[in-house]
Amino acid sequence: MSAINRQILLASRPKGEPSAENFKLVETPVAPLADGQVLVRHHFLSLDPYMRGRMSDAKSYAAPQPLDQVMIGGTAGEVVESKNPHFKAGDKVVGMGGWQEYAVVDADQRGVLQKVDTTHVPLSAYLGAVGMPGVTGWYGLVKIIAPKAGETVVVSSAAGAVGGAVGQLAKARGCRVVGIAGGPDKCRSVVEELGFDECIDYRQFTDLKAMSGALKAACPDGIDGYFENVGGMLLDAVMLRANAFARIAMCGMIAGYNGEPIPMTLPQLILTNRMKVEGFIVSEHMEAWPEALKELGTLVATGKLKYRETVAQGIANAPEAFFGLLKGKNQGKQLVKLV
Repeated sequence: MSAINRQILLASRPKGEPSAENFKLVETPVAPLADGQVLVRHHFLSLDPYMRGRMSDAKSYAAPQPLDQVMIGGTAGEVVESKNPHFKAGDKVVGMGGWQEYAVVDADQRGVLQKVDTTHVPLSAYLGAVGMPGVTGWYGLVKIIAPKAGETVVVSSAAGAVGGAVGQLAKARGCRVVGIAGGPDKCRSVVEELGFDECIDYRQFTDLKAMSGALKAACPDGIDGYFENVGGMLLDAVMLRANAFARIAMCGMIAGYNGEPIPMTLPQLILTNRMKVEGFIVSEHMEAWPEALKELGTLVATGKLKYRETVAQGIANAPEAFFGLLKGKNQGKQLVKLV
């Protein structure tokens, strides 16, 4: 087939907050397929906070996003042409197709493209609750925090795709769950839609003493587990209320994504409370994905795991949606619809 593929490239590295100047929209013809290849038309593009780190060339757990190449990103779509015996036109698939409308995939490479069943789980959910964000939440909660019934678990960015899954999985395990989110609408959604016990609006508690007081009121028995997406003052406040042998799963530190310093105020609490603090990258724990996806898929298919999506329209709007994600303007999973 002959089609035009619209792509967004990383044109330059941000200095501070990313801006539209860091991206470039280009159009290229879709190349003809070679043997073993599959052409995928993307229906949805996933936008995620980790992308901000990849835009920088600072040393990190993964290689930087190369300049003048298609921006990295998870995608869900449909096979429109195949020269691979394992895929046929019409198959629904997920992969890392990047910020573009089409991708030519060497589908013989193991794991690069996964077929998904959309009978009971919507295609978009495979980029959220039944995808990388859901597995991230599952791993941090189940393998690091390992909560017991009756314990208190606190979740930052509770209205996001990862945090929302963490809280519901913790509730299913008999925990008291307290979210932290920005604004009354998000907090209301976290409690009423996702089933958290309470949600603290961090915009109402802007210093360490105030946030610590809010946590004390919401967590009268202290904090046993904390799923960390933010860092900075929120981490300090949680540590002040943490119980002995508390566990912290370090997933993200969005407070420092633009290079801001985020020192820890009282690191000695890790010692005096004998706390476990563990950072993790979910792609390094592929052995856990089947178990996680089985639970997440079942919960979504049966309506027991709720999720929200914020959807931007069209590839050209991906950068603006990404900036909104970094500022917390989305609720739940941030997607770009491409068809």
